[in-house]
Amino acid sequence: MSLAFAPTGAAQVTAAVTERVRDRLRAEQIDPARVAEVAADIALAEVRRHNDFALARGLVTVDDEGACVRDVLAAVSGYGPLQPYFDDPTVEEIWLNAPDRIFIARQGRTERVPLALTDTAVRDLVERMLQATGRRVDLSQPFVDASLPDGSRLHVVIPDITRRHWTVNIRRFLPMFRDLDRLVAAGSLTPRAADMLRGAMAAGRSVLVSGATHTGKTTLLGALIAACPPEHRIVTVEETFELAVEAEDIVGLQGRQPSLEGTGEVTLRRLVKEALRMRPDRLIVGEVRDAEALDLLLALNTGVPGAASIHANSAQEALTKLAALPLLAGRNIDPGFVLPAVAASVHLVVHCERESTGRRRIAEISAPTGRVVDGAVQTQPLYRAGDG
Repeated sequence: MSLAFAPTGAAQVTAAVTERVRDRLRAEQIDPARVAEVAADIALAEVRRHNDFALARGLVTVDDEGACVRDVLAAVSGYGPLQPYFDDPTVEEIWLNAPDRIFIARQGRTERVPLALTDTAVRDLVERMLQATGRRVDLSQPFVDASLPDGSRLHVVIPDITRRHWTVNIRRFLPMFRDLDRLVAAGSLTPRAADMLRGAMAAGRSVLVSGATHTGKTTLLGALIAACPPEHRIVTVEETFELAVEAEDIVGLQGRQPSLEGTGEVTLRRLVKEALRMRPDRLIVGEVRDAEALDLLLALNTGVPGAASIHANSAQEALTKLAALPLLAGRNIDPGFVLPAVAASVHLVVHCERESTGRRRIAEISAPTGRVVDGAVQTQPLYRAGDG
């Protein structure tokens, strides 16, 4: 293989070596994601080959072979310049407003990172992320949600829905907060509140987790699943896999977008109905936002314990919203049925919030009394942050 190039800087050397590694992987039909050790050996061989060539001709050499190999592997099998942020266990979210406006979140606080890509590089990264998901983004379908292999959630919007650049959000779900004890250690709730939630899950109570965006609803829902007794069979229903929970007997179901012909779509409503045929001891709906609320409510009324998250500004508003969403299912839904059903089926509402410092916490836990008073589900407070 020819080395007919004369790179003049470290970045150019890395780019040139990366291209040769890609050529070898392609020629030898090697998937670097599956055989990482082989890809690493090839990358190291190409770095050393470059150094031999450069030393003989007085060109730029690679001083830190290990760092160059890591950069090359990130480019061919990882997520290129973004890979260090995927490897950082403190990074909660990564988003790109434009190729040169890239941000991350740590502990709820936003940071802009000193990184500038190109439009082509961003498109290549998105294509690499979507490669293993079976999902696509194009002019006919300018939005995409997908679950990455590490459990992160990818959301992409492209022009002309956005003004000019591809917009990318990657929500990561950190393993350090996947059970109630770790949330207690992080100061998100008290030990007594954790015991209350643990007891509710063990007793088969139905729990609704509410809060605004990025307040930790999915994290808490995953911790509640982890608190279920090991003998429980759990079925989760999500638009995109986010609940990265390990359990002895768990099945995860994910919705599907329609094809180019408009066929093949699998909605949350369909998944909830299918989940009930799978003998669940507990049904989990990742997020309730549409008419699937009716199917969840009907499931809870048949005696299947459930848990779900919902966007709301308080525990009381969460119940009001859960009672309103079933009406989207059709004109024949009677509000006179929905409100009492919500009051009887939901046992606890756990509301999450994010403080100005970025810290997430459980703000309140309320319990419906089973009564409807003046057109609203009556509740009693069990816990408020700050007063126990």
